[in-house]
Amino acid sequence: MADAVVFQPGTVAVPATLVELSMSCRKLIDADVFSKSDPMCVLNVYERGGWREFGRTEIIWNNLNPDFVKKFVMHYYFEQSQKLMFEIYDVDSNSADLSKHDFLGRMECTLGEIVSANKLVRNLRGPKKKCGTITVGAEELSSCKEQCTMQFCAHKLDKKDFFGKSDPFLTFSRSNEDGSYTVVHRTEVIKRTLNPTWKPFILSIRTLCNGDYDRCIKIECYDWDADGGHDFIGEFTTTMRELSRGPSDRNKYECISAKKRAKKGNKYQNSGVVELMSCRIEKVYTFLDYIRGGTRLHCTFAVDFTASNGDPKSATSLHFISPYKPNAYASAIQGVGQIIQDYDTDKMFPALGFGARLPPDGVVSHEFALNGNPTNPYNAGIQGVLDAYHRTLNSVQLYGPTNFAPVVNHVARFATAARDGNDYFILLIITDGIITDMPQTTEAIVNAASLPMSIIIIGVGDADFGAMEVLDGDDVRLSSRGKVAERDIVQFVPMRDFMGRVGENPASIQARLAQEVLEEIPNQFLSYMQKHNVKPKPPLQRQLTISSVQSLPSSEQ
Repeated sequence: MADAVVFQPGTVAVPATLVELSMSCRKLIDADVFSKSDPMCVLNVYERGGWREFGRTEIIWNNLNPDFVKKFVMHYYFEQSQKLMFEIYDVDSNSADLSKHDFLGRMECTLGEIVSANKLVRNLRGPKKKCGTITVGAEELSSCKEQCTMQFCAHKLDKKDFFGKSDPFLTFSRSNEDGSYTVVHRTEVIKRTLNPTWKPFILSIRTLCNGDYDRCIKIECYDWDADGGHDFIGEFTTTMRELSRGPSDRNKYECISAKKRAKKGNKYQNSGVVELMSCRIEKVYTFLDYIRGGTRLHCTFAVDFTASNGDPKSATSLHFISPYKPNAYASAIQGVGQIIQDYDTDKMFPALGFGARLPPDGVVSHEFALNGNPTNPYNAGIQGVLDAYHRTLNSVQLYGPTNFAPVVNHVARFATAARDGNDYFILLIITDGIITDMPQTTEAIVNAASLPMSIIIIGVGDADFGAMEVLDGDDVRLSSRGKVAERDIVQFVPMRDFMGRVGENPASIQARLAQEVLEEIPNQFLSYMQKHNVKPKPPLQRQLTISSVQSLPSSEQ
């Protein structure tokens, strides 16, 4: 199945297939003293002369024979040698630094080797002579865009714990063409019960059966043990077509243990009954579905003109205009703007400033138009934004403090009036300082989280950006006055993370920055549309002058 693309005459499209990689290991090194290893698989890809981390699986606790649920999805190009390296680590702490964990072994191969073998089994090379094996399977993905929300319960499961009841969980596995199975989901563990009700969970139909409703799905029930040696209770098989019919007697399944049945013979009935409580199938729309249907992106730039940036005439200032390379502010505007402008139909961008004294009387403002026109702050193209920024540096006095709430509320007013899915607003804040209106900004962001809006904060300079990490609610959802944000809409990126390579081309820095900054936009965009039940319109038939459907990270991957 070739990867779905939009046909655009006069452009180029490299043929590629989307494949899903699944990993499992056997007989890993036991690196822990009082328990078994806690393995995690890390995939690296070879690009531009070096290895780059592609992704990490979940951690499988106390297990030397892990079957990882997390899959890696990537494009396969027949004509390219795509080198891959799989590394296995025993996770010893919460640190993201791999050097803090025990290395168990690695395997290098090409994606072509995996695809041609269907399932590639190789020995791991590592600290010992025998480090175990890794099996990597590849399956071509279908274009199915449906997802399923299911919930299961069970009755009268076998008791497995000597001093108490079982701690049951379910494992779902997709069948492969060679008759083997690949684990795709595990439920949570319900402690001390023989009659559990598991929480509802969502799986894509592509993950569960690759779009084939008649493909066999194996469901196994286990009793969880802390040492990783989970006790098998029983299993059964079904299909997505059967499950899609919803709760019925046909979706009540006897959980069978072949070993126990062989031992007890005719006296054995089952090891419990697992019942489907609900099953709802919905079409999943992608970011590109909305863009092709005409949803417009609007990007507003907000620039920090506080005195902590330094005198613009000094070479040490973050606002210094060098004849040789753009400063950090200009780099951020240009890098992100070059991507965003491809999705903006009129190419007119509002640009605001904050933290400066304005002519003629020196009044401090935290929401002023860079072009000097408060009733029409729009600028023609990204170059227009850059020109307005440079002119502003010569007409205002850098002052302070650093307040974000006014510019957040400015964009929120527009987003409030456009909730029908036809428009989505992005606010790009570029700042050097420690925020001084944290309570007001937090409240503004929590309120904006229910609107079609995302906020990107780029930190320039070497200030303490701890407050920005709080606003970026990846770990803890932002809240204000007891109200929790409906969505995570903030992405914070420190510019200094992209300035470390000596002699690097400014355009390359801008490209890497833009990729990092815009990474979360599609998912934030989709979270609003799904939360408010907004469906995309049919694709527009229009002539595109710029080919850029792959500029933003695709939510389809």
